[in-house]
Amino acid sequence: MAGLGDLLGRAVLWPFVLLARLIDLPLRVWQRWTGIGGMAAVFLAPTLLIFGVFVLVPLGLNFAYAMTGGTGILLGERPFVGFEQYGRLLECEDYTRRLTCREDQFWTAVGNTGVFVIFQVTLMVAVSLITALILNRNIRGRGFFRAVFFFPVLLSPVVVGLIWRWILQRQGLLNLIMVNLGLDPQVWLNDRFYAFAATIGVSTWAHMGFYTLILLAGLQAIPRDLYEAAEMDATPPTRVFRRITLPLLAPNLAVVLVLALIRGVQIFDEVYVLTGGGPGTSTLFLTQYIYEAGFASILRNPGLAAAASILMGAVLVVLTLLQLWLSRRAEGGRVR
Repeated sequence: MAGLGDLLGRAVLWPFVLLARLIDLPLRVWQRWTGIGGMAAVFLAPTLLIFGVFVLVPLGLNFAYAMTGGTGILLGERPFVGFEQYGRLLECEDYTRRLTCREDQFWTAVGNTGVFVIFQVTLMVAVSLITALILNRNIRGRGFFRAVFFFPVLLSPVVVGLIWRWILQRQGLLNLIMVNLGLDPQVWLNDRFYAFAATIGVSTWAHMGFYTLILLAGLQAIPRDLYEAAEMDATPPTRVFRRITLPLLAPNLAVVLVLALIRGVQIFDEVYVLTGGGPGTSTLFLTQYIYEAGFASILRNPGLAAAASILMGAVLVVLTLLQLWLSRRAEGGRVR
C-alpha cells in the first residue's frame, strides 16, 4: 500500500515537476549570462511593467490632459492650452469669498475638504489611539474586540455608505429608535451640519480599525521593562503615557497621521453614496468635484479635472513631506 501511495503521489506531482523544470531551464541560462544580480531584473520586471502601465502612463496622460482643452476624450481632439486650466481654477477676485472665483465649486470643495480633514483626522487619530491603548491592556475577550474594531475595514466603502444611509435616512433605523423613545425624528442627511458631521463619523468608523492596528503594533513593540520600572517608581499613569508611551509610539503616530491625511483628502466613495455631495454643496469634497468635472457633468472638462487632481496631488506631497520632517525633527529632539 505504501508503494502504491508513493506511485500515485509521483503521478500527481509529475506535471508540476515538469513545469518547474521547464521554467528553471531559461532561468539558469539567464543567470549564467547576467550573474546573480541579473536575476533581480527577472522577478522585478512584471511588477515594474504593471506599475508603468497602470501608474506611470495614467500619470503622464493626466499631465497631458491638464495642458489641453475641450470636451473630447482623445488627446488628438484636444487643443493645447498650456496652463489655462490651472489659471481657471485659481482665478479669483477675492480668495476669502469663493463666489468671486471663476470655479466657485472648486473652492467650495477645497474649503469643505480642508475642514473635513482637520476634524476627521484629529478624531481618527484620537479614537484610534484610545482604542489601541484599551485593546493593549489585558482585558477579557481582547481578541474578539480587536476583530470587531477591525471588521469595518473589510467592508467596501460603497457598502459602508449604504449601511449608514439606511440608518440615517428619514425613515431609517436611527429615527425609528428616536420615535420609540418619544423623541422627534430628524432629517439627518438633509441638514447641512448633520450631513457634514455624518461624513466625519462614518469615515472614522469605517477606517479607524486599520489605524488602531498600526498603533497597537507600536504599543506591543514597547519593552515591558520600561513600564515595570515606572511602576516600581510609583510613576503616575499620565506621566508614563507622556514620557514613555507617546515618545516611543511617535513613529507609528507619524505613519497614522500621514495615511489618515492622504485618505481624508481623497475621501469619495462612502460620502458619495451617503450624501451625494449634498445637501446643496455642503459635503462636496475635492475628489467628487474632480469626478463630476471630468465625467458626470453635462459640460464635462477632462482637462479641468486633470488640473485639479494635479493640484490636489501636489498639496498632498507637500503636507506629507512637512509632517515627516516635523516628526523626524521632534524625534531627533527627544534623542538629544
